[in-house]
Parts: sequence; structure tokens; C-alpha cells
Amino acid sequence: MLLRTIASRLSSRTAAAAASSATSTRIAARRSFSVNKAENWIDDVSLDTKLVHGGVCPDEKSGAILTPVYMSTTFVQESVDKYLDKGYSYSRTNNPTVKMLEEKVSLIENGYGSICVGTGMSATASCFNAFMNTGDHCVITNCSYGGTNRIAREQFEPLGMSFSFVDFTDPQNIKDAIQPNTKLIFSESPTNPTLTLADLDAISAIAKDNGILHVCDSTFATPYIMRPMDHGCDLTIQSLTKYYDGHNVGLGGALIASTPELYDRIKLIQNMHGNIMAPMTAFNMLQSMKTMGLRVKQQSSSAMKIATFLESHPKVVKAVYPGLASHPQKELADKLHRNGLHGGMLWFDVVGGDQAAIKLMDNVMRPWTLCENLGATESIITACAVMTHANMIREDRLAAGISDGFIRISVGIEDPDDLIRSLDHALNQL
Repeated sequence: MLLRTIASRLSSRTAAAAASSATSTRIAARRSFSVNKAENWIDDVSLDTKLVHGGVCPDEKSGAILTPVYMSTTFVQESVDKYLDKGYSYSRTNNPTVKMLEEKVSLIENGYGSICVGTGMSATASCFNAFMNTGDHCVITNCSYGGTNRIAREQFEPLGMSFSFVDFTDPQNIKDAIQPNTKLIFSESPTNPTLTLADLDAISAIAKDNGILHVCDSTFATPYIMRPMDHGCDLTIQSLTKYYDGHNVGLGGALIASTPELYDRIKLIQNMHGNIMAPMTAFNMLQSMKTMGLRVKQQSSSAMKIATFLESHPKVVKAVYPGLASHPQKELADKLHRNGLHGGMLWFDVVGGDQAAIKLMDNVMRPWTLCENLGATESIITACAVMTHANMIREDRLAAGISDGFIRISVGIEDPDDLIRSLDHALNQL
């Protein structure tokens, strides 16, 4: 059914040419990084080891341990007959540095292949562009990143697509929302910013029973904690800006496919849109993602300590973190999240409502920083109503549980005791 759907959106001739070109390019590009013999590696290395090495081989000519930055627009061909023998022709389609990141991301996410694009929103847009058309329908979580909500309403609905924004905490709601023209189920787990979880195994089963693609944005979880494809998802979205980069340095996004057919489709969309990451950004991401495991473990540990503190503070009405016993989906969190890790994101409400929350965010002392972004080494406090989710319709935002004074925090790698002292000081001023 999936192949029929894709084929219907392309002429058979174009689809065959695109698939053939994408496949041959992919194989050739992978060959250029396959000089490292398998027998040089021990079997079954851990995810931490893959994050560092991830198939990256020393440069053939120089022996450089890092993948070089190929700042070249075009690549010389030996002859017409040997066009693309080396895997590269033009950097809008493929670039050796970007390709290495794409392969490494795919490896870490347990996928078949990936595209790395300019931002996380670029990855989301690429998903809709690849698998939806005029007249198609998507069942999407009612609490997603604000940009996802906006692009669905502002760009794709006017193009004749329809979206049902549904509470994903109960898979039955998704099943009930499916229509004859439903082509995509769009999960986010944990959600930004409410930290609700989706039962990806159950949702994937519903999707497969109905011949529908299931995509999950798992930026908050990171592949170190949860990989959607381990739970039956067809596609994964990552904002690489967050935990992959982890240093407030680079912007990027990734769309990962579980099968060759899905990969060929998203690669074609990337090429047609010219939506490919810059080589220098890809190089930096290849380095920063090596420490993802170290950072996520520290951030998860600190977040748990901070959430426990907040939950017991007299000025805090509610603290929400998947690691807390009080989280309404704690059992599901333990099922989905590996190694007892639940990430660096949490949120809380304070006594005094919106005005008190805004006062706290305006006056909290460093090391906390009031800004957008998340997942970085620096700890960040965010007013979602006026920052990350300002583009949501207010009624929708409130219905999803994001009040005007909603306080979202992204825990960095600082000493958690320093972060707690700062929060305690700010709370005591309310």
C-alpha cells in the first residue's frame, strides 16, 4: 500500500528514475566511507561507542581521524560513463561531510537512511511534503511543538490537507480519528512542553493495521533514551539543534526513514527543495554528538534532582517530569525510556499563577538563562506562551495545558545544587 501511495504521487518514469538515482548515489556514497575493515572492530559495540565512532573511518589519503569538511559546490567527474562513480556530483544533492552525518544519525536512530536539513522545522516540513498531498488527512497530537502546529494550520491546510489534533495519551482517540484519506499519524513523545507520552508500540500497530505511516518527533527523548523505530515507527524526526548539537552552536534537523522506499522518497524531497545542511555545520554536529550520552546522563540526573526539589517546594503548585512517581504516565515512561533515564526537560507551575511565574522567569539568577532552545549544556528557562508556543491559537494552547505562566526548563550540565539554589532564591521572592 505504501509503495502504491508513493507511486501515485509521481509518474512511474520519474519515480523509477528518482529511486534509481537515489539508490546508486547512496551506495556509492557509502562505499567512499567503507575503507575500514569490519574485522578491525569488536562485535556489538554500545551506543556510547557508536556515538563516538559511528562508522566514521580515518580519511583514506591523510589518515585524519575526523571526517574532513568538504566545502565544495561541485565534484569533478572522470568521464561521462563514470558519472557518479565516486558518489558525488553537486552538494545540493549529496556532500561527503553531510552524508557522513546522515549515515551516523541513521545508525544511532536504528533507521535505514536519513536526510539532514537546515532545522528541525525543515525536517517536519519535509515529512509533510513527502507523504501528504491535497486531499490527504493527518492525525496529529494536540500538543506538539508550536512550529509544528502552525505549519499544519497555516501552510498545509490552505493547500487542501486536513489535520485532526487529538489527545495521544489514549491510542483509542487516534483510532477513532482515522479517516479513509488518512495518510500520516504524527506523534511527539515526550511532547513539547507538557511532557506527555505516546504509547508508540500501540500507535504503530494501529498505523500498520490501517496502512498508514507513523512518524514520531522524539527530540525531547533523544535516541540515547528512546528510538521510535524500536517501537514500530516508520519515520523519526529530530531537531539536531537540541541534544545532537547540545552546545547552542548549530541549527539542524533530521528525518530518518526505516526502509529503502521511504528513504528514497525523503531524499528526493530534500534534493528538489535544496534543503541540505551546510558542510561546516555537519562537521560540528559530527563532533558534538559524540558526547550526547555523557550529557544526557548528567542532564537526566540533574533534572530528577531539580524536579524532586520543585515538587516539595511550598511555592510550587505542580512539577512534571517523567521520572517522578507522580507523573501520570510513569509506567509508560519506564517502558519507553531506556536505562532509567528520562531526559533534561521538565516544567512547573507556581503559587500566584501567571503573573508570579512571569516574575520568577524575569528575576531568576544565573546560571539559569531566559531564552529559547533546549537540550544544551547551559540550563535554560523558557516562557512558552510568549516564546516557543506563541504561534499557537491561545485557546488551543490553554486546552493543551500551556498556561500564560507555564515555566519550562531545560537542564544543562552545571552543578544541580547551584541550579536549585538559584530556583529556591527566585521562588522565595514570590
